[in-house]
Amino acid sequence: MSYLILVVDDEQSICQALTGILSDEGYEVITAFNASQAIKKVNEELPDLVLLDIWLPDIDGLTVLKEIKKQYPQLPVVMISGHGNVETAVKAMKLGAYDFIEKPLSWENTIPPIVNALKMSSLQEENIALKQKAFFKCDLTGQSEPIKVVKEQIRKVAPTNASVLIKGESGTGKELAARAIHYYSKRAHRTFIEVNCAAIPDELIESELFGYEKGAFTGAYVRKKGKFDLANGGTIFLDEIGDMSPKTQAKILRLIQEQRFERVGGIKTVQVDVRVVAATNKNLEEEIKKGNFRADLYYRLNVVPIEIPPLRERKEDIPLLVEEFLQEMAKESSLGLKKITPEAIEVLKQYDWPGNVRELKNIIERLVIMTPGEVITVKDIPESIAQGKEHIGMDFFKADNFREAKAIFEKEFLRKKLEKYKGNVSLTAQAIGLERSHLHKKMKTYGL
Repeated sequence: MSYLILVVDDEQSICQALTGILSDEGYEVITAFNASQAIKKVNEELPDLVLLDIWLPDIDGLTVLKEIKKQYPQLPVVMISGHGNVETAVKAMKLGAYDFIEKPLSWENTIPPIVNALKMSSLQEENIALKQKAFFKCDLTGQSEPIKVVKEQIRKVAPTNASVLIKGESGTGKELAARAIHYYSKRAHRTFIEVNCAAIPDELIESELFGYEKGAFTGAYVRKKGKFDLANGGTIFLDEIGDMSPKTQAKILRLIQEQRFERVGGIKTVQVDVRVVAATNKNLEEEIKKGNFRADLYYRLNVVPIEIPPLRERKEDIPLLVEEFLQEMAKESSLGLKKITPEAIEVLKQYDWPGNVRELKNIIERLVIMTPGEVITVKDIPESIAQGKEHIGMDFFKADNFREAKAIFEKEFLRKKLEKYKGNVSLTAQAIGLERSHLHKKMKTYGL
């Protein structure tokens, strides 16, 4: 990784000398000659480390240190001074400085503290990533054959740097699979950044992903790092990538190919090392035919495709999932650990779960809250689930032709409307805009 270092010293010769030493070591260097410039450049450039002189013409370095640590507590700062003493050094360390070095500056007394400070900063990032890993569950629950296949695919692809395209219906656990790929990879100690492409407006997606330079547009008062900057060394998860605009798709393609990009409004190339994992609930092959998705980007993302099965295809996992959700609710609430009867589990297994695992989790959460006793029984399960009414939406897609799908819809629609108006044919016909005689014929046809 290429690190950006800000050198702050009122002596131009010192800045030039440090720029030469640091550039020879492969660092990128920017300079400031007073406190005001230093704070401004920290905000605009977001350096990886600051070399800060104690004595500055406008505000003393310790005050600047205090301000930097207030805004960016994780940013390492190494103090430098030609008039150092133990008392000043101790004060600087108490304020959060990583180290204190004295002039005259040389390679021997400058580079080792910088290297150590950057290593410490990297370890802090790793620690944050590990805490995130402990906080977030990153395993798919289940022992069914379809989920075993997915787990095996994740196990094989995780240690590599290959791009992965995760496909599946909404609520199946695509984000969980992406986290598993990251946390079982060699990048697990670095950051995992998630981006929901469908939730960000087209006009903002580029600045969110790639960041922007100061003055790139109205309101861009400082430079801002994007998601790819933040994911450097780690993994970025592009959820719902099928909703990304063609213009942004072109930039993503270049980034995957070259691992570099320009921020919005900038001309400087930013080099990164990021693994891309994408997910979609759309048929991207169909989107390519419609002209909505780039074929070349699809082939770059689809190096290793993973299909997450819907819950209706792995119903034998429902008992394990239910137990897991009950345990989670017990930890998150004060309602205690509730149990569920085998009969209730069997009822849940009869339902087709069009909302997949997410819908199951929501139902279990509702049952834990609304069930008065400590045991959830069949009578506690909502009628729509117990009678399997909601799975009608999936039956449309099981029909062999349009006529069958239309018949399924009509029957269910009329049944619900008749229930709403308590079987009153006249009121139902008036409400849905049908002649009473026509409604009678439909009812006879569908046995209602």
